[in-house]
Amino acid sequence: MNTSPQLRIDVWSDYVCPFCYLELPLLLRLEEELAGELHVVWRAFELRPDPKPTLDPDGEYLHTTWERSVYPMARERGMQLALPPVQPRSRRALEAAAYAESQGRFAPMHEALFRAFFEEGRDIGDVDVLCAIGAQAGLDADALRSALADGRHLAAVLDDEKLAVALGVTAVPIMFLRRVNASWEDAIQLRGAVPYEMMKGAAARLML
Repeated sequence: MNTSPQLRIDVWSDYVCPFCYLELPLLLRLEEELAGELHVVWRAFELRPDPKPTLDPDGEYLHTTWERSVYPMARERGMQLALPPVQPRSRRALEAAAYAESQGRFAPMHEALFRAFFEEGRDIGDVDVLCAIGAQAGLDADALRSALADGRHLAAVLDDEKLAVALGVTAVPIMFLRRVNASWEDAIQLRGAVPYEMMKGAAARLML
């Protein structure tokens, strides 16, 4: 029996992007259905890095986007999202996720960060909040705090972002589907929070 993945999906996302969270359960479903045939790699992308202004949580743009797109899609996918009362920068959250990966706890931390922001409205730009989320995800909060303080995983975040620039990524979520060891040029790109059928169809084409 072949136990090595035949496909990989590289997903660029940001923890302040609701459409990235909305795509998470679909990717988990695809991983489960392909059982051992698929390897998913989540990569960092800051939508609003310093000094780019963050969005106004009370502004018309966010409220309109959520009413027209986010809430309908959330209902369709059986998810409970709420427009967060804060709009923090996400670099520290992305670093915290990279630390979790180094500790073998990426999956629970990844989901916990999305849930904390989009379901609980917590400020994921705050170190104390991140450490509390990390503890809930099975991490040592003091070790996470130390890693954030010394920027231990900043390079990993910036490397993902540099690769995104090289590949022409300007918005998230975006997925690059390819056979393992295939080039980036051979990847199928899926932009935005695409339906499950589109994602599954792209994977099926690559497995022919």
